[in-house]
Amino acid sequence: MTLRLDLLRHGETELGGGLRGSLDDALTAKGWEQMHAAVAQGGPWDRLVCSPLQRCARFAEQLGARLGVPVHVDKDLQELHFGAWEGRSAAALMETDADALGRFWADPYAFTPPDGEPVLAFSARVLAAVERLHLAYAGQRVLLVSHGGVMRLLLAQARAMPREQLLNVEVGHGALFSLTVSSGPVLEEAG
Repeated sequence: MTLRLDLLRHGETELGGGLRGSLDDALTAKGWEQMHAAVAQGGPWDRLVCSPLQRCARFAEQLGARLGVPVHVDKDLQELHFGAWEGRSAAALMETDADALGRFWADPYAFTPPDGEPVLAFSARVLAAVERLHLAYAGQRVLLVSHGGVMRLLLAQARAMPREQLLNVEVGHGALFSLTVSSGPVLEEAG
C-alpha cells in the first residue's frame, strides 16, 4: 500500500531569512497567510504530522483543530542543524566563510557546517521518519508540515537527483508538494 504524503513548508518567520535550522522563531502574519493559502484547496487529510519547531507545529495544531484531524509531532522531521551558521544569511557567510559555504553548496553531503549536523545523518533520520509514517499510515493521506531542508531531501529523492544537487531544489515559504511513498522509491505527484 502507498502513503500519499503532502509536504508543506512553513511560511515566513519573524527573524527572517538565513539558515534557520533548529532556531525556534515564530511565523509572521505573512507566514500564516502563506500557509493558509497553500492548504486552502488541499486535502482532505487523514492526519497531520509536523516538526516540533513552532513555525511548523503551531500551524499544524491550528489546522488539525479546524479540520478535526489528529496531529503528530515528530522531532526527526526537524530541519538540518547548521551549527555555527544558524541564523546567518548566505550573504553574511560569503563575507566571513565564503570557501566553506561554497563547499557546502557544491556538495552538502561532503561538507558539514562548523558544529553542524552532517547531511548524511540528517538524511538518515528524515528517511527513517518517512518510513515510519509509511508503515503506520499506508493507505492514508498525510500532510507533513516541515522545513525547506526536509522537503528538498524528499523531493530530490523523488526526482532521482544526484545527491550533490540537493540544494538545487527550490522550495519557497508556504510551498506544497505531493509525494507517493511505497516500499520502493518515493515518487513526486504531478501538481
